[in-house]
Amino acid sequence: MPDLSRLQIAVYGAIAVALLLIGTRSIRGEESGAAPFHASHEGTFQISGSGSGDVVVHVAGAVRRPGVYRLPAGARVTDAVERAGGTTSRALPDAVNLAARLADGQQVVVPEASPRGPAAAASAASGEGPIGLGTATVEQLDTIEGIGPVTAQEIVDFRDQHGGLASVEQLDQISGIGPATMEALRSGLQP
Repeated sequence: MPDLSRLQIAVYGAIAVALLLIGTRSIRGEESGAAPFHASHEGTFQISGSGSGDVVVHVAGAVRRPGVYRLPAGARVTDAVERAGGTTSRALPDAVNLAARLADGQQVVVPEASPRGPAAAASAASGEGPIGLGTATVEQLDTIEGIGPVTAQEIVDFRDQHGGLASVEQLDQISGIGPATMEALRSGLQP
């Protein structure tokens, strides 16, 4: 085999480094989801080439076009609700912190008014049934066994910071809520 000159070795080395960089960039792009998507209101996904700094959120509940949407970084919950076509006539938009900043991967749930009307809200407030997770006040949460006023306030703050909650299971992210408290929450709250 003939000896390679220094120039040939340098060229082959540069080619090898370039191929490694391209391969690494390709692998990182696949792992981070380099082909961003969002669901249109027809239920199809569209692929977009740009997306650095964007957030992808799932808007559900009492909105006209629930789905997955891509919004610019720094967008607020109100922007996501508007992108989903706004609220329906049965929505309770005051139960969601519309001013909260969106986080990538967040689910925004706009709760719907109870079909039973104000009587259902009154019975929930009086402790006769489960309390609505999206609308519960600190005082209502404080009535659940194992929840004191401090934890109740942390739950409301957590809900406001995350633009609502889709399930009781999300509350396990709050410090001080252990397995026993989660069981009390499951029986005392409804989504």
